[in-house]
Amino acid sequence: MKRQIFLLLAFLVMLPIGAQIRGNSIVVTVEPDHQDWNYCVGETASFTVEVRRSGTLINDVSIDYAAGPEMYQDVKKSLTLKEGKMKLSGKMSQPGFYRVDVTAHVGGKDYHGACAAAFSPEKLKPSTIMPSDFADFWQQSIVEARKTDLAPTKCLLPERCTKDVNVYEISFQNEQLGSRTYGILCVPVKEGRYPALLRVPGAGVRPYAGDVYTASQGVITLEIGIHGVPVTMKQGIYDDLNNGALKGYWEFNMDSREKHYYHHVIMGCIRAMDYIEQYTPWDGSNAGVTGSSQGGFLTLATAGLDKRITCYAPVHAALCDHTNSLRGVACGWPHFFYWNKGKGQEKQIEVSRYYDGVNFARLITDKQHGWFSFGYCDDVVPPTTAWATYNTVTGPKEISPYQATWHFWFQEQWDEWESWLLKELRNLWQN
Repeated sequence: MKRQIFLLLAFLVMLPIGAQIRGNSIVVTVEPDHQDWNYCVGETASFTVEVRRSGTLINDVSIDYAAGPEMYQDVKKSLTLKEGKMKLSGKMSQPGFYRVDVTAHVGGKDYHGACAAAFSPEKLKPSTIMPSDFADFWQQSIVEARKTDLAPTKCLLPERCTKDVNVYEISFQNEQLGSRTYGILCVPVKEGRYPALLRVPGAGVRPYAGDVYTASQGVITLEIGIHGVPVTMKQGIYDDLNNGALKGYWEFNMDSREKHYYHHVIMGCIRAMDYIEQYTPWDGSNAGVTGSSQGGFLTLATAGLDKRITCYAPVHAALCDHTNSLRGVACGWPHFFYWNKGKGQEKQIEVSRYYDGVNFARLITDKQHGWFSFGYCDDVVPPTTAWATYNTVTGPKEISPYQATWHFWFQEQWDEWESWLLKELRNLWQN
């Protein structure tokens, strides 16, 4: 019996150890010689490549590397690093990002590192054209959508509530009868009028938990889904949708302005603000919108179309500068015209301009304050498009790149984002 108890205790002690696997012993680094990773056009960037095991350089390690303008790297080589390190250099004759990707082959496994140096990024300009009726098309879409009553539903989720925040699953009709948007609404328990934050999602199909933390700081938060299904179902249902009916949804109806998949998505964001205005204790003057990746695009779209928004924070915003690849320059996710260069897609190219984050950014006013953040190593949302989109905005704005991030967040980046939003939303209730 004592032996059984001992084995049980030993097993329980081992459990947390097995749950704490972190990182790799083997690490590939590609380091530029400028600390901020920024250069001027015509300068030469020098990169140091190292492959280490437990912090020590590995001798005779086999690598492959690619270097050149991001998404269009024109140097590709394989070699052996005798002492585990090497130097590379690159330059650009026009604004953009020069990217170096290195893959090391050690013990039958591949380990990857990368670096993208910026060359005069403040001079980057987007390629997309703004249709002359862009603003009119979207304003008319909003007018038409508002002819449909919101007809909201609201269900308390007791298991998610805290002593400071009530949490609900809500829904409302979107742009037509029976088309609904679902979300998680978090409202401070204490009576009063509060600023509001709309959180818009990244790509995919998933449930949502809601932003309870920000609500606990005195901000109404509404986190919405975009697919017209409840956001509290079991994960398996979303997996089935993602692999079935909604697989590749971002390419649905690309040749139609009115039927494009993102039409109802963008309308859902505007109607979410309608819901906040009509059915929550919003203070009526302070409202923000934020999201990353696809959510970064929806952040730009919402801020551009809805002047109730006073602050917005897009993080590595996708769906920006779709047509860049037609001139051989890195384009935003989903890289619509990257592979076939737009052949036979003239109508889709035309429609893409109505669904380009850059054109929504052009509508943002000087009464809306923006915070932009992204990574130089991002191979999903190229920093070329992120910088060009930022440069497009004429209103008050801040930029905070986290150069070493890929398509993810660093903790410091997340903390800065949260702190900026709370400051902008004038969270005075604590005083």
